[in-house]
Amino acid sequence: MSAPKQRNLNDKNAKRYFIQLVNTNFGEDDLHVTVTYAKVPETVEEAEREAANFIRRISHRRKREGLPPLKYILVTEFSSGKGGEKPTRVHHHIVMNAGLDRDTIEDLWRRPRRKGQKEGERIGFANADRLKPNDYGLEALARYLMKNPNGKKRWSSSQNLEKPTCRTNDHKYSRRQVERIVKNEIDNQDFWRKKYPDWDLTECKPVYNEITGWSVYLKLRRAAGT
Repeated sequence: MSAPKQRNLNDKNAKRYFIQLVNTNFGEDDLHVTVTYAKVPETVEEAEREAANFIRRISHRRKREGLPPLKYILVTEFSSGKGGEKPTRVHHHIVMNAGLDRDTIEDLWRRPRRKGQKEGERIGFANADRLKPNDYGLEALARYLMKNPNGKKRWSSSQNLEKPTCRTNDHKYSRRQVERIVKNEIDNQDFWRKKYPDWDLTECKPVYNEITGWSVYLKLRRAAGT
């Protein structure tokens, strides 16, 4: 097993887990919040502290208004300069549960009020949008948050998230049966409909990996009325 192959597999599994985590915990009417900086922080750690303070302000406001505890996933995206030390740009994406109105959340992206100020200084731009899942849930958003063409990313989450579960059915299918599925020798729609009558199949994707061999990944949504 070579290191590049293992890294590639680990990366795919990490992205798959992230997508599942988003879909498991968030849905329609929850929020995607993007915040930027008017002045770029000196370090990524400084930016992450600023984001953590923002999350604490949101959590405090929710508690004050009698709302359920905050659930969130925080993604920090940044690019570094030539020296690799000070970031040239940094911003945060936060997926969170609904409750507070969008204007309130956007207005909390400011520093604490100083003496003589009516309100604290704005840190930068803030925008909150309601989530709109499709047949694939929030996969498109999750993939967007995990993309990394030109920069780096870090993500963290609240401890009260429900962990996605993963179930393999390797023992149910022979190698020959998997090969027939991969080669489309079996009517996939009919085959999986009979296997999972209470679910709608949205994707059937065969994937080959030099480490694990052939796998078939299914994406299903619970059928209406079940």
